[in-house]
Amino acid sequence: MVIVSKQNPVVKELASLKEKKGRRERGTFLVEGEKMFRECMESGMEIVRIALLATKDRPPLTETSFIEGRFAPESLVLLGEDAFRAVCDEKTPQGVVAEVKIPQHDLRPPEGCCLFLDGLADPANVGAVVRTAAAAGYREIYLADCADPYAPKSVRASMSGVFHTKLMRGSREEILRVLGDVPMIAADMDGENVFPFVPPERFCLCIGNEGNGLSEAVRARADHTVAIPMEGSVESLNASVSAGILMYFLKKNKENGI
Repeated sequence: MVIVSKQNPVVKELASLKEKKGRRERGTFLVEGEKMFRECMESGMEIVRIALLATKDRPPLTETSFIEGRFAPESLVLLGEDAFRAVCDEKTPQGVVAEVKIPQHDLRPPEGCCLFLDGLADPANVGAVVRTAAAAGYREIYLADCADPYAPKSVRASMSGVFHTKLMRGSREEILRVLGDVPMIAADMDGENVFPFVPPERFCLCIGNEGNGLSEAVRARADHTVAIPMEGSVESLNASVSAGILMYFLKKNKENGI
């Protein structure tokens, strides 16, 4: 049966996941589009429900190889165009959206080099940092007072990064306590040039709010402060761009000892 009404309870439940309140109540988030859905499946994330677009001109994707026989029939929902658009956050829905269980990671000390996102407010920035972290090998990410990394905009910007990183959320005090004696490297415009800086073997890179930078608590705890040198009249870089440059240079300098 194809659900066509936007007022259908199933449609309302899925649509609620576009909001933080809905994600918190259900403990799930949305993954939109075939590419992201495939990557979600391959990562081993727990998929709760799949909504598929079904219209006269577009049969549902139930018989494609990446869905057929892999999910119980009751976990598949067929939606008409209006109902499907009500569920999706993207302006141009791609035919499949999944409800996925939010992983619950207790705060614990990192096993390797990690990130501390301190008050990052833009969900696109959070997602972009998570994407780069996954690519650069920073698998453990601590978040305090940040935009929700499981918001649709964050998930899209992460480009599957949320499937491959351990996201741990807590207060600044809780995170600082868990990090213990792990050397902390603060990103700040007044820091020393990061290009020749040689970091410790294990460290936590701290990225602050887009406008206000790092909180006083994190600044006070930092063992080192680094900056990206800039020329001309440019005062700063986008938070996610800065984070990406710092992540790669710190790892490169650590490995090469330069």
